[in-house]
Amino acid sequence: MKKTALYSWHEQAGAKMIDFGGYLMPVQYSGIIAEHKAVRERAGLFDVSHMGNFFLRGKRSGEFLQYLTTNDISKISDGEAQYNLMLYPGGGIVDDLIIYRMDAETWFLIVNAGNAQKDYEWIQQHVGDFQGVTLEDHTGDLSLVALQGPRAGAILGKVFPDVAFDSLGAFHFVKAGYQGREIVIARTGYTGEPGVEICMPNDVAPELWKDLLHAGEEYGIQPVGLGARDTLRLEMGYSLYGHEIDSTVNPLEARLKWVVKMQKGPFIGREACHQVELSPRRAVAGFSLEGRALPRQHFRIFNSDRQEIGTVCSGTLSPTLQEPIGTCSLLREYSRPGTPVFVEIRGSLQPGVVRALPFVERSPA
Repeated sequence: MKKTALYSWHEQAGAKMIDFGGYLMPVQYSGIIAEHKAVRERAGLFDVSHMGNFFLRGKRSGEFLQYLTTNDISKISDGEAQYNLMLYPGGGIVDDLIIYRMDAETWFLIVNAGNAQKDYEWIQQHVGDFQGVTLEDHTGDLSLVALQGPRAGAILGKVFPDVAFDSLGAFHFVKAGYQGREIVIARTGYTGEPGVEICMPNDVAPELWKDLLHAGEEYGIQPVGLGARDTLRLEMGYSLYGHEIDSTVNPLEARLKWVVKMQKGPFIGREACHQVELSPRRAVAGFSLEGRALPRQHFRIFNSDRQEIGTVCSGTLSPTLQEPIGTCSLLREYSRPGTPVFVEIRGSLQPGVVRALPFVERSPA
């Protein structure tokens, strides 16, 4: 099992540790509901150092990424980042990722932990067609922490007074110095709250983690585990690889058409996306249930005539709404909000309704 540079801190704090993506990671400290509410109401600090980190370098690196991914890389400038997808030729999703443009010849990629090795091999398999482009794997060398919540900007300002949080636009990033090392502060995150993700060398991660927690004491900051990270992203309807998206799912049937720029030119999986665009059959939607029974991944979903129409992708009890919610992959004709559905839970059909996403409105930046 791998450990992040912050593992000892988590252990000393009494965090419950689990295997996630091959790393021992904190799933909770004080409890998922308390940590979830801290992020929605005040601020939370996450260790997400298990994510994969790659650099692409070379004069044709931008051209290569334009072919490798679905979004339009040409639309971002130095100091900007972009949510993106890599597809197989058949249209299934290799992974979703964030791409940072450091400069025209240097790009930084953050990929999902469980997919890091697969992603590296996939990129390496195709990079040879673009002479002079090199791929570097820095997974394990860098740490990544996420500071999220309405008070994130105030906390960041105490540690980095020269970083203007309010003027840092969504999916923009800046470089800053910390203990003589260069770090990257990006206006990104997966909670629906204002915040940043900070990437740094492993050796300064423990000190920065402590500095952020100390700076946030007056604002009620809490360390937050992967459990609340999941409930936060689910309330926003954000996709998680292995749940809403995977190698069998086309992005046009998973609420990700906005990431697929068909007009930009050739990219891997484009023809498969074109075919689905002509006749989409399925859709990812939100739903909620009456009562307190909790939906879980792979549970079957039925229509009012008791015909099977889909399956649950993710499910939980929403700490904000205090009701069972989830996402599901349905036959497209049943995906309209307000459509009644039934989820099979322990042999009985629990009534519910299709809901528009997100379940919770995104907080103002």
